[in-house]
Amino acid sequence: MAAALLYFDDERAAALNLATTCLIPALEVEVHRFPDQEMRLRLPVSRTGTVPHTLVIYRSLDRPNDKLIELLLTIEQARQLGAQRVLLVTPYLAYMRQDMAFHPGEVVSQRIVGPFLARMLDGLITVDPHLHRIKQLTEAVPLDYAISLSGAPALADCIAQHHTHPLLIGPDEESAQWVTTAAKRQGWDHGVCTKTRLGDHTVEITLPALSFQDRAVVLLDDVASSGQTLATATKLLLAAGAASVDVAVTHALFADQAMAVIQASGVRHVWSTDCIAHSSNAIAMAPILAPAVSSWLRQTAPLPRQ
Repeated sequence: MAAALLYFDDERAAALNLATTCLIPALEVEVHRFPDQEMRLRLPVSRTGTVPHTLVIYRSLDRPNDKLIELLLTIEQARQLGAQRVLLVTPYLAYMRQDMAFHPGEVVSQRIVGPFLARMLDGLITVDPHLHRIKQLTEAVPLDYAISLSGAPALADCIAQHHTHPLLIGPDEESAQWVTTAAKRQGWDHGVCTKTRLGDHTVEITLPALSFQDRAVVLLDDVASSGQTLATATKLLLAAGAASVDVAVTHALFADQAMAVIQASGVRHVWSTDCIAHSSNAIAMAPILAPAVSSWLRQTAPLPRQ
């Protein structure tokens, strides 16, 4: 077996979809958790106790702390068992937001996690990484093959199945790039709110100077975590006369009671990609990820790693 995709059980559906699209076999990494929370992993090996020469590992890094340890153990063991090329497909790439120190001694996690992953890998593919002050993913993950894809076009196509001419709104300034991309794809009106964050669970939102009366509005963003930003924007939009408010996001983090908070604000539908496994998943990213994976698989094997 020349190449295979490794996956973990909690991401089975998306991983198998990607493997099928790429025409490579999918093999599960078995995980056992001891009472003290340490993990025992078992890689799928051949009769001779080896793994394929080329491995694609599918692991989204939402709730990343355990998953980073899983990747460290999996990749190092795979190298020992014969893997010479390893590509990580991580639709959600964690620890990218902390890209500078705001206080003395503060850890800049992007500058640590990015190089940590790069040292283990020969390539990495992700979707809409949350990068603030850098333009290229390779600045955070120093690899020749570090590819950033976008979920915005797929979100636009999903929205188009439900609305003929919605008004797309970004809940904050950082969402502008994804809202603009999605709106241009379908020729829709769009705008972006202004947000002031007062804490982890408190925000102030100012709507753009647009008419919302009787409009079907869709809030579109790359990530939804606490739900407070989307909930606050929804309440303001409905108060401004919007006929309905739906939500479309690439990364459905939805921590704790986030979905309940969003639904209580008046949101009608929530659509997300399967970058993170969640009940709101409405868009499969395999067709978008597969060309980048296949391109990497066709590349000539790199020089031996030092």
